[in-house]
Amino acid sequence: MRRPRGEPGPRAPRPTEGATCAGSGESWSPSPNSMLRVLLSAQTSPARLSGLLRIPPVQPCCLGPSKWADRPLGGGPSAGPVQGLQRLLEQAKSPGELLRWLGQNPTKVRAHHYSVALRRLGQLLGSRPRPPPVEQATLQDLSQLIIRNCPSFDIHTIHVCLHLAVLLGFPSDGPLVCALEQERRLRLPPKPPPPLQPLLRGGQGLEAALSCPRFLRYPRQHLISSLAEARPEELTPHVMVLLAQHLARHRLREPQLLEAIAHFLVVQETQLSSKVVQKLVLPFGRLNYLPLEQQFMPCLERILAREAGVAPLATVNILMSLCQLRCLPFRALHFVFSPGFINYISAVELELPGYRGPRLPRRQQVPIFPQPLITDRARCKYSHKDIVAEGLRQLLGEEKYRQDLTVPPGYCTDFLLCVGSSGAVLPVRTQDPFLPYPPRSCLQGQAASSPTTRDPAQRVVLVLRERWHFCRDGRVLLGSRALRERHLGLMGYQLLPLPFEELESQRGLPQLKSYLRQKLQALGLRWGPEGG
Repeated sequence: MRRPRGEPGPRAPRPTEGATCAGSGESWSPSPNSMLRVLLSAQTSPARLSGLLRIPPVQPCCLGPSKWADRPLGGGPSAGPVQGLQRLLEQAKSPGELLRWLGQNPTKVRAHHYSVALRRLGQLLGSRPRPPPVEQATLQDLSQLIIRNCPSFDIHTIHVCLHLAVLLGFPSDGPLVCALEQERRLRLPPKPPPPLQPLLRGGQGLEAALSCPRFLRYPRQHLISSLAEARPEELTPHVMVLLAQHLARHRLREPQLLEAIAHFLVVQETQLSSKVVQKLVLPFGRLNYLPLEQQFMPCLERILAREAGVAPLATVNILMSLCQLRCLPFRALHFVFSPGFINYISAVELELPGYRGPRLPRRQQVPIFPQPLITDRARCKYSHKDIVAEGLRQLLGEEKYRQDLTVPPGYCTDFLLCVGSSGAVLPVRTQDPFLPYPPRSCLQGQAASSPTTRDPAQRVVLVLRERWHFCRDGRVLLGSRALRERHLGLMGYQLLPLPFEELESQRGLPQLKSYLRQKLQALGLRWGPEGG
């Protein structure tokens, strides 16, 4: 029984080694197994060939009658004698008939007809049970005909013909494939020659590297060596600002480079404005690194005293970096936070409980972080928050935790639990999840160190410590994360960190639930019917 037209036949056995296909002056075996050794052998052939040809993989069904016959290839017209010739090629009964239709109609032949002919050739050679005989001269003539006309092909037709030629078994070093490959390379846009780079050393080389738009992960040892080779006059504020921004952006906690920035700031103190200083101080707070330079803090206090009112925003940024380092200068606050300036920062109340200077009225206060940080929003798809939330939901129930709750003065908590004096996890709706703010000064020290307080309900915050919450090459929390955890502890919240190493080691939700159960039980927490 004849199989329906276009239906692929059974897979042919793997051909013997050494079988080749037609090319001018090459041996040719009429056996369809040698012709279709690539087409009909392994299922991975299209992907392998597509990697060779640098074009998307073509599914095996591309040799069926409807893939390319629905529309003319190469931009040819779709009506009249041209379309009639395409039908003749698609209905040819033998390779010789294919060649005859192409040779007898030179005025009607278009570029896409050659790809149609190659496709039909593959169908004929894969037919069962008795494929038509193939003469070597016929295939050589067809090969030469395509070689002669391929300079007029567009890039799409070249790709199709090249792909089909290799699928049909034409050797990769044969005339047909080489001619098509050469035409493909000619169609590629020429690459501009790389610009000549002058030999730069020291500060000039460092500035050129840091100013390059593609400079993302420059080897740190090269940065250190460039800094060491630079002469003092080459280390300009612009170079040091670029270096500071690079370290902060990529979370590179490199002591040698950070110490060089701190020393530069001290040496150039009188020449630097507060707008430049805020950029130089940024990596220290972000990377949670306090330099060994002894004059670092006195220098910053003098700069703040000199230019606090010149650039208020730069002043606040400097103080924020120092707050992350737990080095908020007490003396500087008296002349920085005056009634004529923004004279209230929530962190002052936590870091310096003894401060009695002017403050902004409560109704004009602004939350520190009213929404998740930009980095967290950008990397939410890599976060463990969703799976941890599902684990808590199955373990505790939806009513016994709150997710992404912002507590005064504006810190966003990952997960918050309300725990009774007996250790029972209570429904959040029955409790006030917020602790009093400002915290009671007499209990601040106890709240930071003691796991329980005298309040009837203790607030426990589960803190996700994701991979990007740390410096790149260490286990040091970034300054903003360390500041948040420290302030939550000072406000009386009990913290339960969930490090990313432990979260990544859990395989599936059952393991994660067991991990969370152990963490909560280690704090003495109880839940369920016996836990209230």
